[in-house]
This record gives sequence, C-alpha cells and structure tokens, in this order.
Amino acid sequence: MTTVRLRSVAKINLDLRVLERRADGYHNLRTVFQTISLADTLDIAYAPARRLTVELQSTVEITGNLIEKAAQLLAIPGRFNIRLHKRIPMGGGLGGGSSNAAAMLLAIPFLVGKQVPLRKLIDLASQLGSDVPFFLLGGTAAGLDRGTELYPLPDIPRLPAVVITPKIHVSTAEAYRAIDEHRSGAPPAPTSHEALTWMLETAPPAAWPCCNDFETVVFPQFPQLKSIQGKLQKLGAGVALMSGSGSTLFGLFANRKSRDSAVVSLRKDLGKEVIFPVSLVSRGAYRSLWRRQLRVSPDLTIWPPQSRYAQ
Repeated sequence: MTTVRLRSVAKINLDLRVLERRADGYHNLRTVFQTISLADTLDIAYAPARRLTVELQSTVEITGNLIEKAAQLLAIPGRFNIRLHKRIPMGGGLGGGSSNAAAMLLAIPFLVGKQVPLRKLIDLASQLGSDVPFFLLGGTAAGLDRGTELYPLPDIPRLPAVVITPKIHVSTAEAYRAIDEHRSGAPPAPTSHEALTWMLETAPPAAWPCCNDFETVVFPQFPQLKSIQGKLQKLGAGVALMSGSGSTLFGLFANRKSRDSAVVSLRKDLGKEVIFPVSLVSRGAYRSLWRRQLRVSPDLTIWPPQSRYAQ
C-alpha cells in the first residue's frame, strides 16, 4: 500500500467580471485566479486492485463530494482510502471543493503509475466545475469563458494577505440572477481587467484596478460585507475585495508586519475563527509543493507530475 499526504490549497479572485449570459445558462467571465496558502489536507492510501473503489472519511459532512467524482471520472482501477481534513471554509468563494477534486486528478495517475496528458485532465476537470481546471495549474492565471479557459500570468510576489470568512451564505445562482436584473443593456467591456493583467508584474497592489462585479449586488443585500471591506482598507490593505460570489473577503498587504497588525485588529472585531492570515502562492511554489508531497525526483520537471515508471 502506498500512502501520501497532500495539501490542497485555496484560491482567491484578484479580479472578476461577469459578462453576458450564454445559451447554456452559464455566464462568460473574465477573472484572475490566484492560489493562496490556506489548505485542506488529504491523506490517501492506495493499493492495486482490478476495480476502482473509493472510501472517503471527512472531518465535515459534504454532499456530493467532488473527490469521489474526480476518481470516478478518471476511472483508473485501484483501492483508494482517503481522509479529508477540511480547513478551507465551504461555500465562501475559495474553491476548496474544486481544489480537492484537482488534487485527486493530479495524484491518482502518479500513484498508479499511469500517464494522463494535461489536456485530458483539464477536460475532466471542466466537467467537475468551473474552478477545477485552475487548480491543476496554480499560481496566477487569467480565466475566460466560464473560467475554464486559462492562460498563465506573471507570478506575483509572495504577498501577505488576510482572508475573512463571515458566517454569511451567498447563493451563487441568486447572485448571477441579481446581476442580470441589475444591468440594463450589455455589460461593459472589461478594459480595466485587461489593464490589470498587464500591471500585475510591474505595479504595486494599491495601483491595480481590481474589481468584483458581484459586489454590486451582494453588498446591498449584506451590508456587513461592505463594512468588512472598509475595515481592510482602513487597516492598510492595498487590495480589499470579495472572492468569487462571496461571502469571503480578502486583503493584500505590503508586508507581514502590517498584515499581522491587521489580523490582531480584525480578530478583536470579528472573532478569531473567521480570520486567516495567508500568503499568495506562485505557480513555481505550487508545483514545488506538488513535487515534494508526491516525492517526485527533482530531475523530472514535466507537468503534471508523473512517476518515473508511468506508462
């Protein structure tokens, strides 16, 4: 039996523009994904078998867990015993379930010794959810289409950040519906999104023209989220934004000292359990993490990581 422990990291949206509704019911998006250090833990034990079986234990109950769905989509025979320790808050726009699913898509072929091309993994990931393909890649990336069409952006320095997950549930479906009703006519062209993608490498975060279109409809419904954003700005966050459709908010800081000072202040106001000090995770750091946890030989630089004996 082969065992492995994986850190399955979260994401934030540094920018999110909701464009027109598509014929399939989804919306076209323009977004900038960014991996962060907040992570779940997956302990996987694999044993060879003629059929695929997945046994999952989790510290929280999750209906329709994407971990099992990812294994079933891959359809690689084997016995997988998995224990999931959840630390990424659920339903807040951080992509924890999507990250868990991508972790399975990356880990199973390696454990079994099978070659699965990145193109196929991305196709499977897009069937599981709009955020899943991004977690196959990590770092900073522009997401188009439903967010599944991905292009690498320059890696951002390992900026310190704060993630706040208030106990507020925002319905993603209702948020999209509210955006459609709120607009009159076609959505504006995302020119500031384009500018942002060029500025990430050269300008400080305070100069980035970041935006999340969901804030226009979510903040009026939940004014406490707008209040938290204001607190982050007053405490020195260069960027203070909602992630996804909410309700998570995050703030990026120039250095750890200012971030840590903000954490102390925010915990006094909001409570310790909803405040997470984190840092941004670059694409290089993301891939290094995966190579370490899968114990990949340093001379095997191909992505996705493959066993030396993969067939």
